[in-house]
Amino acid sequence: MKMASTWMKAWTPEAPQFWEETGRRIAWQTLIITTLSLVFSFATWFVMSAVVVRLPNVGFQFSTLQLFWLGAMPGLAGGTLRILHTFLIPMFGTRHVITVATLLKVLPCVGLGLAVTNPGTPFWVFVALALALGLGGGDFSSHMPSTSLFFPRRLQGTALGIQAGIGNFGVSLTQFVAPWIMGFAIFGTLLGGSQTFVKGDVTRSIWVQNALLWFVPFLVVMGIAAWLLLRSVPVRATFRQQLDIFKDKHTWFCTITYVMTFGSFSGLAAAFPMMIRALYGDFPGGPDPLRYAFLGPLVGSLMRVVMGWPSDRWGGSIFTQLAGAGLIVCSLLLILGGYLAPTSLDQFPMFVILMMLLFFFAGTGNASTFRQYPIIFSHSPRQGAGVLGFSAAIAAYGPFIFSGVIGTSIAATGSAVPFFWGAIAFWALASGINWWFYTRPGKERWDFGSKGGTWWDTRAGKENP
Repeated sequence: MKMASTWMKAWTPEAPQFWEETGRRIAWQTLIITTLSLVFSFATWFVMSAVVVRLPNVGFQFSTLQLFWLGAMPGLAGGTLRILHTFLIPMFGTRHVITVATLLKVLPCVGLGLAVTNPGTPFWVFVALALALGLGGGDFSSHMPSTSLFFPRRLQGTALGIQAGIGNFGVSLTQFVAPWIMGFAIFGTLLGGSQTFVKGDVTRSIWVQNALLWFVPFLVVMGIAAWLLLRSVPVRATFRQQLDIFKDKHTWFCTITYVMTFGSFSGLAAAFPMMIRALYGDFPGGPDPLRYAFLGPLVGSLMRVVMGWPSDRWGGSIFTQLAGAGLIVCSLLLILGGYLAPTSLDQFPMFVILMMLLFFFAGTGNASTFRQYPIIFSHSPRQGAGVLGFSAAIAAYGPFIFSGVIGTSIAATGSAVPFFWGAIAFWALASGINWWFYTRPGKERWDFGSKGGTWWDTRAGKENP
């Protein structure tokens, strides 16, 4: 049987008859496949945050700051690769981009899986492989623009919330599975022997490579499924044509608010395990970071799924405003309560609670902002998709910034307080932008949800459906 052409001849999701007869089935099938692929993208992107906390216990002589930087490298590469991915869907289409991006992630998983079996592997090799894991972060800026093109505006908050939220579960997946799957020889001796884990008086065998190699068969299957089952929306543009998004100031405002939300989610997810180790790990009976690391991304991912529908119904800007306020308040409580410079292990439970609240609000903002952007750029779905990709690209530097700066702060002062004061200042700026342009009465671009009926772009001076 001959495979269908990559590019569909027509795609009009706003037309009710087309959507009911043709569009809905294709859109939801595409969403399912690309979302499953995105889960493993996030899982491989954040796997270093789970691996890095085990390296000192199996013989690697890396400093705390070096470990923080290893956790930061996938974020640096992921953000840079997202800038590239921003422009790929209109040039090559969903089928080709998602297939190739999925299969490429096999390379760093195998490479790092081999590197962790040898304590003599030099630091620069780990840096290179950590950068290669950024492939898992980069393709988000293809997944989300692709999804925004498949769905009508009234369903974009729901569809994007489902995809991004379930995709974000990949962070929790890797941090939850890693400590369990390291505990036994899942591949026998086929892919290397065990390492000796030493912590205090505890000595046991673990297989750190398992945390990486178990992804490989899933990535291969998802790559094949993407090639066989996906097609591409006929919204095409050259690289030069797509640069028009940078002439609109709202591209930059949307980017700032998304750095506040997803940048915070991804940054905290990457830094959280090492924060536990660095701040609380030296107390007698200190906690195992991987027992708690998956909880934050789990909370944030759940909120990203749950808040898609409310953002569609009531508009995204008000929830973005609440997210910014929540991030600021929780960070102030972390600072003023002394939980970022602890003097006792008794402070750890409240530290975890406040960190979970940060993930809660970051996840809420992740859903609401991705509802806002397609509406703000409703006059051009292609531009809206491009802004989704570009804002996600810049926000993907979150793991690099959070891990690097928090690590530097702890190394210099013994505390994460300086970083969080800086974060509060940025969150206040982003919240102010969101309030002035998208939330207050008389705002420049309206973001009514379905409950409000329509939105109004005062700059254009006309009502838009």
